[in-house]
Formats: sequence, C-alpha cells, structure tokens
Amino acid sequence: MQRVKLFLPLLVLLVLLPLFYVGLRLDPYAMPSALVGNPLPDFELSLVEQPDVTATSADLKGQVTLLNVWATWCFACKAEHPYLNKLAEQGINLVGVNYKDERQAAQKWLRELHNPYQYSLYDNEGRLGMELGVTGAPETYLVDAEGVVLYRHIGVVDDRVWREILGPQYREALGQQSP
Repeated sequence: MQRVKLFLPLLVLLVLLPLFYVGLRLDPYAMPSALVGNPLPDFELSLVEQPDVTATSADLKGQVTLLNVWATWCFACKAEHPYLNKLAEQGINLVGVNYKDERQAAQKWLRELHNPYQYSLYDNEGRLGMELGVTGAPETYLVDAEGVVLYRHIGVVDDRVWREILGPQYREALGQQSP
C-alpha cells in the first residue's frame, strides 16, 4: 500500500500533462460567439448625432458592414479610432454602436476625433451590446449584406488585424479580392 502512495503523484501528473498541453495551445483571446452564422439581433436605436432619428437592424441589410462597438470611456477605443478613420477613407462601410456612454461625450468625441461611421447607434443601456454578447469595448462584428454575423473580433482593429483577419473576410463577403 505504501508503494502505491508513492506513485500516486506520478499518476496524477501523467493525467494532468495532456490537459496542460492542450490548454497551453489554446488562443486565450478566442471567444466564440453564438451570433456567428446567425442574423444580427433586431434593434431600434436612436443615433448618437441625431437623437430624433432611429435606425434598425433592417437598415444594415443590403451592404457588408463592420459594426464597431465603442465608448468614450474606453482607452482602447481611442487607440483604435484613427485606424477606423483610415478604413472609412478607403470606403469600408462602418457603423458604430456607442456602448453605455453619455450622448454628449460621444458627440464631442466624434466631432473632435472625426467620425468614421456612416452613423453610430446610441446604446446607452447596453441592450444591443448584451444581445451581441459584448464583453467590453472595442468589439467589431462583420455583418454580411443579408444581416448575418460572419465574424466577431474582440479588441482593437489595427493594421495587422485588418490585413490578416478582418480585411480578407470583408473582401470575401463583398465577393472581391481587394477593397
């Protein structure tokens, strides 16, 4: 019995090693989304810059869109914003979701830092964000012309992310080789 007790730690280690090996090879940033492959949730929200105008999920249909969740309180969003302006200048269709923010602060942000969005939805209560499964800003969803979510990116969209991940998928959704 004493000999079995001596080998018990070795047996436990042999069982745990394969689990550790698999766990270390997983991408810690990969967060699957139940929305990928499904229609964008239905919504009707006012616009940041025009509180009396509303937009719905149906308004996104007909064109491939990057739906970008942002907020003025989000430091990473400020780092991402210049690159979004660059994408907008290239003709990439961007729609913003201002997430759990103050409207006046969001309006000032867009005035001062330039507005890359066709329009930005005002989701001050975070309901759309909750339906999207937002874990924090920034997050970007690639939505096809039929309103189906093709991809979810958590974190800053920069040159590398666009070149390696979002750009190729955006072009594929458009049916093109380059934007």
